[in-house]
Amino acid sequence: MAATAMYQTAPTLTEIEAIAGEAFATIPRSLSAHVDNVAIHVSDFPDDETMEAMDLESPFDILGLYVGISLDQKSICDSPQDIDRIYLYRRPMLDYWVESGESLFGLVRHVLIHEIGHHFGLSDDDMDRIEASAS
Repeated sequence: MAATAMYQTAPTLTEIEAIAGEAFATIPRSLSAHVDNVAIHVSDFPDDETMEAMDLESPFDILGLYVGISLDQKSICDSPQDIDRIYLYRRPMLDYWVESGESLFGLVRHVLIHEIGHHFGLSDDDMDRIEASAS
């Protein structure tokens, strides 16, 4: 069964991870070639520390998050403190998916591209252009 199959129940964390893997495979090589050192995690919601740091009113206010130092801010003299990470938040994405009518695959792919863009230090406009050219 493909990870993008129709669901009778809400996709699990494992199923969202599989969709993320499929979506990542379709991301332009110009982006994906430089994120080998970025871990992708799927969780139901952001943790309390993230909620506070992002000043979120609700855990449903965020679909994904890049945590790390963007490539435009890194120095070759820096010693790595931790691996950069992209978090995908399952429950907020599922709510958005249901409300928007967008394909779940398309939504996961969009969030991944957006968060990878933050890894590069790109603006939202830059990411919109890249995503549009890859569609």
